Amino acid sequence: MTSETLWYANRATGAVCLVLFTVVVLLGVAVRLGGRIPGLPRFGTMSLHRTLSLAATAFLALHITTAIVDGYVDITVVDVLVPFVSAYQPLWLGLGTVALDLMLAVLVTSLLRERLGHRTWRAVHRLAYASWPVALIHGLGIGTDTGTDWTTWLTVACVTSVVAAFALRAAHAVRASRRTPAALLRTHEEARIRTAQGAR
Repeated sequence: MTSETLWYANRATGAVCLVLFTVVVLLGVAVRLGGRIPGLPRFGTMSLHRTLSLAATAFLALHITTAIVDGYVDITVVDVLVPFVSAYQPLWLGLGTVALDLMLAVLVTSLLRERLGHRTWRAVHRLAYASWPVALIHGLGIGTDTGTDWTTWLTVACVTSVVAAFALRAAHAVRASRRTPAALLRTHEEARIRTAQGAR
């Protein structure tokens, strides 16, 4: 495989990773909100989230492999795993490494979910949300297609989708927090009435 082919493959897999991980984030928010995709049962959204997560991880592995194998730039396995040590574009490549390390933590804890417990798994799983913007900045900083029309529109579409999803989640959390005190008060009042009736 020529260096030019590897370069194109690296660019292509990077773009696919952006799209897939964006969809994974959106599905993660949908699962969290208890939503579902039309035509799928509720558990189908969770299943699709997991399936696309694996597909995104596979494309990420291809993206990393093409970067290492391509001899045009010197990127080693150490550079991929340890942030900011590469001689080539240390900042931008290092951000990609940070995003990868966060995703690896999510992947490993997901595989060990039964042993770790839900609370620990959930806390680490939130790192996936943190890895998305870091990976995005990595791509914008190191990508040779940055500034082209198609990359700009793709980036805008992905960022807009994720921002809208998190705005929806934040609005949902605010509504839930406003309902909770009222619900607790109602439950307390109902319990007081039952107690009073039982005492008669």
